[in-house]
Amino acid sequence: MSSTKGPRQPSRRDFIRAAGASAGAGAVLAGGFGFDLGFSPAFAAEMAKETARSEKPLRAAFSNAGLQATWCAQGKRAAEWWGKLLNVEITWFDGELSATKQRAAIDNMASQKWDFVAIQAFGIGTLTAPVNKMIDAGIPVLDMDTLIAPLEQIKVHSFLAPDNEFMGASVTQALLDEIGGAGTIIMTQGALGHTGAQGRARGFESVVKKFPKVEVLDTTPADWDVTKAVRIWETHLTKYPKIDAAFFHNDDMALAAWNVMKARGRTDIKIGGVDAMPPAIQAVSEGRMHATVRNPSCRIHGGAVLAGVAAVVNGEKSGEGIPKHIITDGPVVTKANAPGMQWMQDHYLI
Repeated sequence: MSSTKGPRQPSRRDFIRAAGASAGAGAVLAGGFGFDLGFSPAFAAEMAKETARSEKPLRAAFSNAGLQATWCAQGKRAAEWWGKLLNVEITWFDGELSATKQRAAIDNMASQKWDFVAIQAFGIGTLTAPVNKMIDAGIPVLDMDTLIAPLEQIKVHSFLAPDNEFMGASVTQALLDEIGGAGTIIMTQGALGHTGAQGRARGFESVVKKFPKVEVLDTTPADWDVTKAVRIWETHLTKYPKIDAAFFHNDDMALAAWNVMKARGRTDIKIGGVDAMPPAIQAVSEGRMHATVRNPSCRIHGGAVLAGVAAVVNGEKSGEGIPKHIITDGPVVTKANAPGMQWMQDHYLI
């Protein structure tokens, strides 16, 4: 009996896997679909070179601040997705939003052999010794989002990070413009030892100082922890009868605090965050958040995979083939660009 259904259409993943297939075939067949992309063998060989896919599986170790944070969890998914494309087996060492726990995890990482590693430190200076051990063993180490140590003090292969001062300043500017450049604002910080949080705070301060009619009521850190953010904001809403705006160092804390505001009938407070994760993009579209800015988790984590493979397979040198510091900025998210931003995230591109 013949089926009335046509053949299943190739998915995006099938297409990309097909694009990275053997250079010896003039037509690319993906998962038995048999669709001809029209690539010549020479073109396929050049594509394989550009994507730097390893012929043998590479072993990589990754760690970020803590998978409780949605930004970190998305980064893990992005790294694993790009790892599959480039033939990299990734082992994850969760930082658990704790400098002590992450240090124990990285000590464990440093006791093993890897083709390359990538780390987002929970706090600057907390991982220097085990990271130096890996560097001394000849393992390329990619630093993601926040400094493991100042770049002049540690020989990481490259540092992939956004301009945190830009992110802090751009969201703060949007908030202060919305409240007419006068009133009260609170900044809820991430972990004080996190260089990304430090940059966001500098960005915030650089804008606030231009507005003499704006009063900063509080800058207590919540360490990226939504439970802490809720507790802090329950106190804020009791203590301060008038809060015009609030800047949060990430969206998770912003949305957790918004739930407290809603419960207290204080949704007139204009809030802004950082990361532009899907719930925040939706919140901006719906008006619950005024602004967020994309800290491109997919670009940072996926870029670390690409950089590690290029270092191992192509012999790309730090400071020569790859810059010592790569800026990975994303845009401020508005209602106009929110749908496209979501699509880019869904495909691990930003």
